[in-house]
Amino acid sequence: MTPRDVVAALAAACLTIVLLLASVRAAGIDPATSAIGFTLKTRWGKTLVGHFPRYEGEIATLPDGRRQVRLRLAATDVVIDDSTTFTRLTRGEGFFEADRYPWVEFESEPYASSLTRHGGRLGGRVTIRGVQRRESFVIQPATCERPGVECDIVARGSIDRNDYGMDRWGFALSRKVVFSLRVRTMPGHDMPERAMSEHAVPERGT
Repeated sequence: MTPRDVVAALAAACLTIVLLLASVRAAGIDPATSAIGFTLKTRWGKTLVGHFPRYEGEIATLPDGRRQVRLRLAATDVVIDDSTTFTRLTRGEGFFEADRYPWVEFESEPYASSLTRHGGRLGGRVTIRGVQRRESFVIQPATCERPGVECDIVARGSIDRNDYGMDRWGFALSRKVVFSLRVRTMPGHDMPERAMSEHAVPERGT
């Protein structure tokens, strides 16, 4: 292969990458119509309800038509309803340690668009306090034809907080944290449908 052939091959490869990247479209998650939070129980049976008032995310449509969710939740802003004490504890070093790890992140595995219509399990990578683990969420069947646009995408999944080093306050809080999401995309960011085959993946329980 001559130097000219090598240059031509590299140029073709770069062009292919650029075209693939250009074909990835993303619909931003709308904070005005979405809600992301969690619950956990105290050892005396009370349910604490937490919220992430600040977050950023998108639902990307990949070149092959599948989709991928990417979320970053601001742990620095997390709030526990009706409790300044538990708000401080969950932001602190025994839980999210928000001063050092300001973001909770989730990136889903690629999934067929039919998943958000019919429901099922969605796996992905959760990162908390610098620890990354594979977790899964259960997507509820949609109540409309275009979930995320005409109605909420509703998902729920649990983690063991000890897996992420959030192992303090065991005398007061249970280990299980249940995340819940109700998501819509920004107005004007429709997500066109493409027929895709389903991809069954074994998941850990929620």
